[in-house]
Amino acid sequence: MILEVISTILLILGAFFSLTGAIGLFRFPDFFTRVHAASVTDSIATILIITGLILRTDFDLVAVKLLFILIFLLLTSPTASHALAKSARHGGLLTLAEIRESKKGDND
Repeated sequence: MILEVISTILLILGAFFSLTGAIGLFRFPDFFTRVHAASVTDSIATILIITGLILRTDFDLVAVKLLFILIFLLLTSPTASHALAKSARHGGLLTLAEIRESKKGDND
């Protein structure tokens, strides 16, 4: 009973962080802040949701598989976000602050 309550709380919190990440994708002004919002909330939501799912299992092979999935996602998700941001930066994409600074310099 207690594990079900804790699991439900973790699943709801994970869904909440996923939702806030999705809202951040629409609300933030430039690519880099959007990638940051998505990657941070994705990592937190993944931890919470998969931990909640592990608590729902009978701690058997399914729990071990979920744990391996969690480890894999925690290693690859930040790496993918970093690769996206680095390639965007290498491609010449400017941050919002740099765009504002260049417009400010044009007005002078």
